Amino acid sequence: MAADSRFITDLKNRFKRGDIVTQLIYINVGVFLIVTLVNLFLVLFNAGTEHRWTNWLLFPASFFQYLRQPWSVLTYMFMHAGVLHILFNMLWLYWFGRLFLGFFSAKHLRGLYVLGGIAGAVLYMAAYNVFPYFRDAVPFSYLLGASASVLAVGVATAVREPDYPVQFLFIGTVRLKYVALFMVALDLLFLTADNAGGHLAHLGGALAGWWFASGLVKGRDLTRWINIALDCCSGRWHRAPRKPKMEVHYGDKQKDYEFNERKKARTDEIDRILDKLRKSGYGSLTEEEKKSLFDASEK
Repeated sequence: MAADSRFITDLKNRFKRGDIVTQLIYINVGVFLIVTLVNLFLVLFNAGTEHRWTNWLLFPASFFQYLRQPWSVLTYMFMHAGVLHILFNMLWLYWFGRLFLGFFSAKHLRGLYVLGGIAGAVLYMAAYNVFPYFRDAVPFSYLLGASASVLAVGVATAVREPDYPVQFLFIGTVRLKYVALFMVALDLLFLTADNAGGHLAHLGGALAGWWFASGLVKGRDLTRWINIALDCCSGRWHRAPRKPKMEVHYGDKQKDYEFNERKKARTDEIDRILDKLRKSGYGSLTEEEKKSLFDASEK
């Protein structure tokens, strides 16, 4: 029992210390293990309904079914159909997530993960109910998986840094924009394949990533409302305190000057690291530069 307690405590500490990419991977893997164990338990007792209860956590193609399970627009993006399904999604999340944090903040990643999943679900439901090709499958079709969210993160990074060099085994260096375009093109080509719903969701996630990155350039943060909602649910959001009446402290001018100088020095250092990252890749950074970049992304 003591060993089990230490193991659980260690997992909690790793989760708290980890960045947003690590936390999202922990949540996805945790949900997958719990669902798998519950289904195994039901099978061992010949329950015969081992998969029916999970439908309440998946996103349905039927709008009327969705009205009975509105939470599924969020829960489906943490559900996976098997080991390979979650393995590849988590590998892509880790890779795209690390790139994303080099150019955006941790809160942007958290919000975009949710926004991409919602956009994927919306496009999936709309397509299944609009196009006659899918209409017969609507009553029994469900969507699951993190891939729409992951593709949103990938496309947003490609929009922000389209010429970022990516190394592939046997292929060589490929610019990030071509990686994103290739993935989107594959989804378009396989819209009528067996996993048509998944490909539709991917396209919805890709649109969300493009929308987010394009809007941020113009000063519009599409993830702001999601992050406010998540902070409210976790108890981290507080109303901004009322500004006190202005007070003048003449003796603090030197302190303000020194603070601004330090802030400018930090900003210049981060800009230098990002420029080096764009030119030479993540592997060229020193450990100290990686730590500085990580610390800046958490603020």
